[in-house]
Amino acid sequence: MSQSVKAGGGVPKLQVLVVDDEWNMRNLLRIYLTREGFEVKEATNGNGALEMAANHHFDIILLDLMLPDMDGWQVCKKIREKDHVAILMLTARSETKDKVYGLGIGADDYLTKPFEPEELLARVYSLIRRSAITQSIRRQEAALEFPHLRILPEGREVIIHDHSVEFTQKEFDLFISLAKSEQRAFSREELVNLIWGDEYEGEVRVVDTHIKNIREKTQKAGLGYNPIQTVWGVGYKFNGAGTSNEKE
Repeated sequence: MSQSVKAGGGVPKLQVLVVDDEWNMRNLLRIYLTREGFEVKEATNGNGALEMAANHHFDIILLDLMLPDMDGWQVCKKIREKDHVAILMLTARSETKDKVYGLGIGADDYLTKPFEPEELLARVYSLIRRSAITQSIRRQEAALEFPHLRILPEGREVIIHDHSVEFTQKEFDLFISLAKSEQRAFSREELVNLIWGDEYEGEVRVVDTHIKNIREKTQKAGLGYNPIQTVWGVGYKFNGAGTSNEKE
């Protein structure tokens, strides 16, 4: 991660990958970002984006939803299998269900076209700043231990019965945030503010999608109990005691 959330100066430039098949949009984004001192690389399709993401370190990826070879959702899911880089989805589609789906598969934020350059840059800096803070905190944290379950903050890894289980960035952030406050019940609104930030304007039900994914993955891994408890009328809390499964 670069040493500053503001590009330029005497520190390494922040690295940005712009993925869009329209030259006009790529050019516009390149102008905005270059003026701010970012180092910008470009991809015109999903396969190109995946290749670049595999071979370069990026601080953030600006990912268009509509691409010629695969959609941005597919690209996002594939990147999330190996990388926790911040991803900002760009799209002309404004339907709430699309935003919820994109955030549910690992995107960090969603910006609808057309947008003002000031809003774009504010979102970019917010995501990079949040990522830098999160990584700093991770380096200082010890493993969290529960029956048949270990959560490793620094390595962003979940171990169930001595086997690593893959989670998206947001799933992991949600899982560990609940685990670190084991006795506390969180509302959906609190979890959205904690994980997505107070700039998030989408549906709070995105939390439900992530909880469902976490439960399915831990069950498939053979954990034997539901690690996230539903607190009716409130929201969710962590169940680290290893008690029996409850209804979802």
